[in-house]
Amino acid sequence: MLLAGIDFTSRPSRRKPETVALGRPVDDGVELLRVERHASLEGLAGWLGTPGPWLAAFDFPFGLPRPLVRGLGWPDEWLPLMRHYGALSRAEIRSTFRAWCNARAAGDKFAHRACDRVARSSPSMKWVQPPVAYMMHAGVGLLIDAGVDIPRLHRGDPTRVAVEGYPALLAREFVAGRSYKSDERPRQTADREAGRAAIVDALALGRGRLGVALTMTAEQRAELVAEGSADGLDACLCLVQAAWAAGRADHGLPAEVDPIEGWIVTAMPSFGA
Repeated sequence: MLLAGIDFTSRPSRRKPETVALGRPVDDGVELLRVERHASLEGLAGWLGTPGPWLAAFDFPFGLPRPLVRGLGWPDEWLPLMRHYGALSRAEIRSTFRAWCNARAAGDKFAHRACDRVARSSPSMKWVQPPVAYMMHAGVGLLIDAGVDIPRLHRGDPTRVAVEGYPALLAREFVAGRSYKSDERPRQTADREAGRAAIVDALALGRGRLGVALTMTAEQRAELVAEGSADGLDACLCLVQAAWAAGRADHGLPAEVDPIEGWIVTAMPSFGA
């Protein structure tokens, strides 16, 4: 099986491409084969057509919070909901979500999915810093159109499986609250580089609760540490999450997953898994 981790951006370019870390399972984890870059959504769509078997973890949300969907009166089944969401413009998404937040009390502006609270991830309706709502808007349609299988949400080709990843969930184990990346060159400091080195070293040794080691060459390691934006490293963190999911029944998803919210693989729910 081919494994992949995708660091996703809603508006890819040559400067900020879609970054795909490709690997294969080995005895103690996953071997990094190469990192590919796609400067357009069309390029990533082409990759999604790669024949299986493969399993990939994508760094963008796959679903919306149920309280939000219910409150807006949007479809309560995942595929019609995502078709409805995908038909909206970014301006419509922004104005709708801003109105929702403005109508709620301070400290309770955003609706959260169950997995967002467990993983401490940004709510999937957030349109700024980071704009994960736009990432979902750009990304989920690609998965649907490619006909891939999205466990618990949408049936597709069982040899091409997409799960939701979240690199920060794994990175936190190795750098705690330290920042390890920035898209702004002046903020790509030596301290952030040291953080990337700490993450790469921990991945190579299979440290952390996942116990999945990332095998890489010295050249690959150096490239991951040197890249200030950490796009390649984030893709590799998703690759490790994909390897963990591939080795578990039902991809390691908990028994109870809301069928319109979805779940981040490797997030451990309070209701057990």
